[in-house]
Amino acid sequence: MKIIKKNKSFTITDFSIVDKYKYSEYTRNDEDTGRTYNVGEEKIPSVTTILSKTQSQEKIESLDRWRDKVGYQEAARITNQAASRGTEMHYVLEQYCRGKGYLNLSDKGSLPRMMAHTVVDNLEKLSEVWGSEVNLQYSDYCPSLYPNPKKIAWAGCTDLVGLYDDQPTIIDFKQANKPKREEWIEDYYYQIAAYAIAHKHNHGPITQGLICVCTKDLVYQEFKMTEDMILEYEHKWFERTYKYYKKVNTSSPKV
Repeated sequence: MKIIKKNKSFTITDFSIVDKYKYSEYTRNDEDTGRTYNVGEEKIPSVTTILSKTQSQEKIESLDRWRDKVGYQEAARITNQAASRGTEMHYVLEQYCRGKGYLNLSDKGSLPRMMAHTVVDNLEKLSEVWGSEVNLQYSDYCPSLYPNPKKIAWAGCTDLVGLYDDQPTIIDFKQANKPKREEWIEDYYYQIAAYAIAHKHNHGPITQGLICVCTKDLVYQEFKMTEDMILEYEHKWFERTYKYYKKVNTSSPKV
């Protein structure tokens, strides 16, 4: 993939934008209890909310220890700075993946743009873009392997769906303060699995997941999910979602 600079704007070449599927758009609500998406008349919990509400006690305690170590004010500053940087990086990548030029006028400086360029430089195998910032939702019965199957639902937004290395792929872009170890990113695998289930349910098959991480020092990492790995995490995701609905005692959505 190539980034072309022209008159202070940037465009991407070497992939095709293909309207393979008709993706819906949903508005979202960010509330104290978590994020939901408006799907029809229902408010459906987001993938990230389900993950947050079902995280392990070990992970909660680890986060608390980090806050105690650096101080709550500093922890908030680091978190907000990373979120702002990530939002800007995602915006640049969104423009790229829609084949649009992007003029960097951000008051956040050039770092998010440089991070986006680093990601793009490593997407040589991307041949088709089917959608950027794609909204996906799943509403159906929980598989029969669970007692008393109920209708469950979730929704979310994945960064990119397309053909990567000749495989239907869901791609998520992540920013980080430092390189990630694989054992730190399991929630990313859950996210890909949740999006894959929703995509297969409403649109078509997904056989690969790709997580592209770029640090603020421009270190690039790539974590790939094979079809078998996606299937493994789909099973785990249903367990996690079932746990969420049981924990929050949320009434099942209409399907």
